[in-house]
Amino acid sequence: MRWRAGCRSSACGQSTHPAKSLQLRASIAFVWHKQGYPPGELRTKRPVRAVLPIQHSVFQYACHHASELNMPSSSYRHLLTLKDMSRNRIEALLQRSEWMQTQTSDGKSLRERLKGRTVINLFFEPSTRTRSSFQLAAQRLGAHVLNFDASISSIRKGETVLDTFLNLQAMGADLFVIRVAESGALEDIRTHLKPQVRLINAGDGRAAHPTQGLLDMLTIRQHKGEDFSALKVLLVGDIKHSRVARSDLHALQALGAGEIRVCGPASLMPDPHELQGCTYVACLDEALQDIDVVMMLRLQRERMEEGLIASLEDYHSAFGLTPNRLKRARPDAIVTHPGPMNRGVEISDSVADGPQSVILQQVSNGVAVRMAVMDTLVNDRTWTTS
Repeated sequence: MRWRAGCRSSACGQSTHPAKSLQLRASIAFVWHKQGYPPGELRTKRPVRAVLPIQHSVFQYACHHASELNMPSSSYRHLLTLKDMSRNRIEALLQRSEWMQTQTSDGKSLRERLKGRTVINLFFEPSTRTRSSFQLAAQRLGAHVLNFDASISSIRKGETVLDTFLNLQAMGADLFVIRVAESGALEDIRTHLKPQVRLINAGDGRAAHPTQGLLDMLTIRQHKGEDFSALKVLLVGDIKHSRVARSDLHALQALGAGEIRVCGPASLMPDPHELQGCTYVACLDEALQDIDVVMMLRLQRERMEEGLIASLEDYHSAFGLTPNRLKRARPDAIVTHPGPMNRGVEISDSVADGPQSVILQQVSNGVAVRMAVMDTLVNDRTWTTS
């Protein structure tokens, strides 16, 4: 096969129309770049199989996913939020996450993607799933990983979050994964990033948790298909203080979910403008009717101390998901939870561990999603321009 209009690819079994040949070349160039080979080789007239010594599965991926790989140039260098992210971008990240899952069975296939790169997990709040997931994702891509522990850092001596970041950046890093307690704090950090450094939001205050939103969408997609337009989705709990809820709502709306309902105590609902496009239902029994996806949220115990709920028992009685309540949803409805769970408060043991629960699948998907995000930000130059 030669690089000319109207060529036939024996690898993908399709004829490429002359008008589409450039798109196919761009897709193969994308994979070629990911494999670390110089782009100048693409101008050769030798047959592709001799010129492109890459895995057959990767070549097939380029052929069949040319449209998603040939992304617009005006995009992001960082992932701070899903707000205003287009449906195409979200779907491209989900598709790349699915592809990542097919390539990690032997634990070695993707280790060249971030080889020689340094990823710093900078968490100023406690985390189990998110930090461990990012660490595994970076390691499976071949990166060096530094896990920052705020409890034994100079933060305890009075150093600011920004100064801590600047010092670590001065030591040399390619990508920061940061969690902070203050909403919007990452915007300040972003203005101090070196041009080549990338930033991922692992949760900032109550503002956003974009990779959690992505892994939730991937889990829904795996059970309900790519078309969200017929889905009825319910979010239950503390919407007001939840960064997970905000990222889920942004993603669901971008993907065109058919109906989005929210349910919880009125004291834990955000301002109405944040729920545009959603239906608030005060009674959980009513809200669950004919639902396809039930997204439970963690109740932060400090809300009881603030007087926003009467007691944990009262909360469970009114808004806890039990087997009897779940029967009101569709028979094939799935139940998600971002963790950590308060068993016996927002969700009962029998639901959390039951056949409709996909909570552990969410955890598994988190690794693939974070691999896809890191790989995209570091390696895909068509994605990162601003």
